[in-house]
Amino acid sequence: MLHVRVIAPVAVSGQAQRLLAAEKAVTHLVVLPGVAVSPRGDLLEFDVVREGASAVLDRLRGLGLDRDGSIVVERVDATLSAAADRAARRTPGLGVDAVVWHEIEQQTGEETVLSASFLAFMIVATVIAAIGVLLDQPILIVGSMVVGPEFGPLAALCVGLVQGKFRLVRRSVIALGVGFPVGMLVTVAAVWLLTVTGLVNRSMLLADRPLTDFIWRPDALSWVIGFLGGVAGILSLTSAKAGTLVGVLISVTTVPAAANAAVALAYGVADEAAGSALQLVINLIAIVVAGVLTLLVQRHAWRR
Repeated sequence: MLHVRVIAPVAVSGQAQRLLAAEKAVTHLVVLPGVAVSPRGDLLEFDVVREGASAVLDRLRGLGLDRDGSIVVERVDATLSAAADRAARRTPGLGVDAVVWHEIEQQTGEETVLSASFLAFMIVATVIAAIGVLLDQPILIVGSMVVGPEFGPLAALCVGLVQGKFRLVRRSVIALGVGFPVGMLVTVAAVWLLTVTGLVNRSMLLADRPLTDFIWRPDALSWVIGFLGGVAGILSLTSAKAGTLVGVLISVTTVPAAANAAVALAYGVADEAAGSALQLVINLIAIVVAGVLTLLVQRHAWRR
């Protein structure tokens, strides 16, 4: 269930109240006339079941409330209410399967900002993965996957393509197109610095690495794992199951592949750099294809 807070200008407040009162998915409607100061208007608060939220929010936006007033949506962790139970029974579908497009667009859109923190996370994740590659330590590889922020822009790219939000697509591509090269360039410099200090050396990259050499040896399973990771990642976002997303981040080899390519470039090992780059491209494409297809199937199934 979602809690929605709306500031409605007086001119459309009555229409908004009638709309919400008639919605089967809406419950706990509260109206506080004239209390809103900025922007001015009436304050409307209500709860809506997830399976009916997108339609309700679309109708509110149709009244111009996102432009002339405001619409704020919050998740409700627990609701003890017979009225809420009745709203859920009256509304077709299951909340866990519902896609609240406005929520997903907002959530993923925030992840596409090319901020200092985004670049910092990308750099830290890539350097950690590079050290994991040289030490042949899977635990460091897993840690870099969790730290890496790349799934946010990838998910936003999928949403933008499905929804036709090309501004979102452009911002996602820029974040990925800048984030990965910056992370790799800093990692190359970090490897050189660690080599000068004697902490790592080229022989570590050329030695047998049975636990991590899969990173630069892509095969058909690389596509399969990337595809399944993309499906699971989008489902974790649309169903609001954040815990699942951690498993997705650990399953896809994006940051480790970029790190392995950076280490190979730093030491001039061309074949390993090429294999790692191919692994990175395969995973990125597989995640985007899977994400787009998952969203299309969810939208089609929900409309039916």
